[in-house]
Amino acid sequence: MKQKKLVLIVGVAIATTIGGFLLASDHIDAPAVKNQTTDITDLYVFNGADTNNLVFVANTQGLLAPASTAAAAFDPNTLIQINIDNNGDNVEDEVIQAIYSGTTMNFYGPVKPSMTGIRSKIEGAVTASVAVTAYGAAPVTAGSASGIKVFAGARDDPFFFDLDQYHAILAGKAPGFNNPGKDAFAGTNVMSVVVEVPKKLLNSTGKINVWLTTKKKV
Repeated sequence: MKQKKLVLIVGVAIATTIGGFLLASDHIDAPAVKNQTTDITDLYVFNGADTNNLVFVANTQGLLAPASTAAAAFDPNTLIQINIDNNGDNVEDEVIQAIYSGTTMNFYGPVKPSMTGIRSKIEGAVTASVAVTAYGAAPVTAGSASGIKVFAGARDDPFFFDLDQYHAILAGKAPGFNNPGKDAFAGTNVMSVVVEVPKKLLNSTGKINVWLTTKKKV
């Protein structure tokens, strides 16, 4: 039986790409989702080593200290959904979904969603599954016959931002950022989901808009 769950949106990060590397950041979120499994930190979209593929990185649950990362986990009631708009109308034409089950992250899509906007349901059959990599362990990856490659697990937060200098600029105490500055997120971790997808599976011939949502089962 296909798994179908209605869920409600609680977080979003947005990016647009024609090629190359783009990201969207949403660190230190609103109180309603702070320290929750739905808290988004970053969305990264870039060409794979094989430039016929596009890589999507969805990071959640930011600011994890190393001492608490081993206990961090994905939530089986939280749907991580990458939304792809192929025609510029800001409505998702394709989605890639990831949801945790036991010790495994299951992926669905890319697939045209039957619901758009603030509600979603898991679409179709699993296209790829991977065991969640334990903190500190060698990364575990998996693939599918269609060329999709996947990963899920704790990773060092790759986002760089000098938060103290930013506050100084806002307060009028500094004229700008330093180079390289001080990374406010150094030493913190995130729960990361990575999907590499052949571009031919995205049903797009040009620019795409991409946004990440986390949705909670209701």
